[in-house]
Amino acid sequence: MLKFSTTSENDKITSIAIGGFDGLHTAHRKLLAELDENGALLVVDKGFSPALTPGLERCRHVEQPCFFLDFAAIRGMEAADFLHYLRRLFPRLRKIVVGYDFRFGKERAGDPALLRRMEDVTVTVVEEYAVDGVSVHADKIRRLLKVGKIKEANRLLGREYAVRGTLVRGQGLGGKALYPTCNLETGDFLLPREGVYVTRTVIGEKRYPSVTFIGKRLSADNQFSVETHILDENLDVNEKELEVVFLEYLRPNRKFEALHELKKQISQDIEKAKHYGFGDI
Repeated sequence: MLKFSTTSENDKITSIAIGGFDGLHTAHRKLLAELDENGALLVVDKGFSPALTPGLERCRHVEQPCFFLDFAAIRGMEAADFLHYLRRLFPRLRKIVVGYDFRFGKERAGDPALLRRMEDVTVTVVEEYAVDGVSVHADKIRRLLKVGKIKEANRLLGREYAVRGTLVRGQGLGGKALYPTCNLETGDFLLPREGVYVTRTVIGEKRYPSVTFIGKRLSADNQFSVETHILDENLDVNEKELEVVFLEYLRPNRKFEALHELKKQISQDIEKAKHYGFGDI
């Protein structure tokens, strides 16, 4: 049932926060704040794709070790059996932290009241959390990203949404007739709405202001791509993996009848991005 973990020292864990933790958003942080110094995340992995933080990406946003449970393997487990499993998995467990809507076991029969039947274990239930009056849920953040509401999504996340990907070869048109770009394969990351964004691109240890396009290349080969152009730099990128951080939505994807029209629009996108307050990049 345990798929994998970022540590094998589960016998040292004394507190756990249980949940899906996709996005590691502001509400999740309220759960983590209740953990002790030997705390860990018990991630119930439903295998959603795309995701805000697919797989081990969750672990990049926390200091605590992460243990991943296969949801498919535990969904039919009786609630009482799940409690016994937790006791075996974490023999020193003294505290469990869950959200207000947490349910577990077969037919979601288990709840915090049942968790409290565990001997010598205290249970903390974190109430619903809101930002600017908006209840924080991963589903809500996903919906905001899919309509291009980057700033609203970032407020609920408590950080700037980012995707990581591997550098791939593009069609070569950008460097010849338009603007040079880094083309990315982003795997299981959820991508925001198709269009053009002000972004920050992280290459190795350095961060660069950038403009990023997501969508089908309607004015060229009609293939889907994620392409980021580094502002005011002519880089020979050798890194295999890049990170793109989304800051602001500029415009939707559209088709241009000629490449010179597309280049003019890209020039305007770049000028708008240069006026964005990147601060200490």
